[in-house]
Amino acid sequence: MTGAKTKPKDLRSHRRQRPHGCWDHLIVAPLWVAYDANLGTLLRTCDAIGACLAVPRTKHYQHALRIGDTLGRQRPCIHWVAPSKEQWVAEQRERGKRIVAVELADDAIALTRLVPARRSTVLLLGHEHHGVPDEILMDVDECVQIPMVGIGASLNVAVAGSLVAYRLAGLS
Repeated sequence: MTGAKTKPKDLRSHRRQRPHGCWDHLIVAPLWVAYDANLGTLLRTCDAIGACLAVPRTKHYQHALRIGDTLGRQRPCIHWVAPSKEQWVAEQRERGKRIVAVELADDAIALTRLVPARRSTVLLLGHEHHGVPDEILMDVDECVQIPMVGIGASLNVAVAGSLVAYRLAGLS
């Protein structure tokens, strides 16, 4: 039926009816995020694209996910990062995962040039003001930046992370 409009309830019937297990193909890792609302948004993005979320097991993150979880029992897989963020990232690298950081850096590629994940990928998101720590950036496979024409230097971390995650998932 060319040109026929699909009703929203018809579209929803094609979506996943229950939460996914750990797909481990794309892990969104906002390991240094400060603001609670950003974590809830990223959790929702992970559900939308079939990704897992990786966060430290701290009171801050547990509280943020509790209040920002609009998905209830059907939320996506969460990987609890412990004992240290740096060690967790190193372990992911040792497992052969591609490590991508969203960061303004001299060698960062534009979002439009980012290749969707063909192998298991970890997307690192930094602190809203300080970014991803330099000692982590030295060992990432790629840095990606989002081109902007406005006067702002960056986007909100949840917005930036969601844009890059959709690209890595091959959905944009």
